[in-house]
Amino acid sequence: MTDLHRDTAAATIETARRARHTPIVRTFFDDATFTATHVVHDPATRRAAIIDSVLDFDQASGRTSHGSADAIVDYVGAEGLSVEWQIETHAHADHLSAAPYLQEKLGGRIAIGRHIRTVQTMFGEIFNEGERFARDGSQFDRLMADGDTFRVGEIDGIVLHSPGHTPACMAWIIGDALFTGDTLFMPDYGTARADFPGGDARTLYRSIRRLLSLPGETRVFLCHDYKAPGRDNHAWETTIAAERSANVHVHDGVSEDVFVAMREARDRTLAMPKLILPSVQVNMRGGRLPEPESNGTRYLKLPLDIL
Repeated sequence: MTDLHRDTAAATIETARRARHTPIVRTFFDDATFTATHVVHDPATRRAAIIDSVLDFDQASGRTSHGSADAIVDYVGAEGLSVEWQIETHAHADHLSAAPYLQEKLGGRIAIGRHIRTVQTMFGEIFNEGERFARDGSQFDRLMADGDTFRVGEIDGIVLHSPGHTPACMAWIIGDALFTGDTLFMPDYGTARADFPGGDARTLYRSIRRLLSLPGETRVFLCHDYKAPGRDNHAWETTIAAERSANVHVHDGVSEDVFVAMREARDRTLAMPKLILPSVQVNMRGGRLPEPESNGTRYLKLPLDIL
């Protein structure tokens, strides 16, 4: 069966490329969490989207700060941009989102895939959240489904559901640019892990192959980079053609069964991300901290012997 949403995405990319109506992307890299935050804007209208922002968090002290987010605020102001979207590619397990802080400073609707409700249900149980924690995605301004369209200024965008790393992962296409979240890394580093609650290596493979069927010229922007052995600099931009030909885990010719065997064996050797417990508690709330308790202090839970 033809994947109509994928075909629509491919048409969106080709139209933007041929018309040279492509977004400008400025990336801010957070060394502490190896996270790439992308500010994407339409040069004609100066309207923008911010993708996968970072709230600074010191786990030892429990303190939050806004240095990373304020750098984005300064850039948006200096460039005269108007922010329409605060986009989350998924509920991150390695950094806390700064979307509500940036929304307060700059505006923009907070958007994520609608399967965040699945993540909220799973982790609501893990953290033993009470009835006050809504599991309906209402913490976000817009929940996106596979094939939903949107615009950044005059540039068309479309989202593709890309589960496997998490159930709620979405790939966001804006003009000729694809923002994959954690699904793909640079070709020399490979692919996302698939062993978090709700993750699945076979599903991840199918999501990746769907993305790799997009036009080869598509610019691909990644959410993380950990520097593959032999590479000295962080990198976060590649192309679909480069991923197809050179991704060390999933280049053309790698079968589903071979990928699943590799991914599952590799995942068994990986430690949990150091910020997974605080990150998920915040990010499943749309980047908001838990409500203060009776003493006015906010707390993050540390469930034992679960993950």
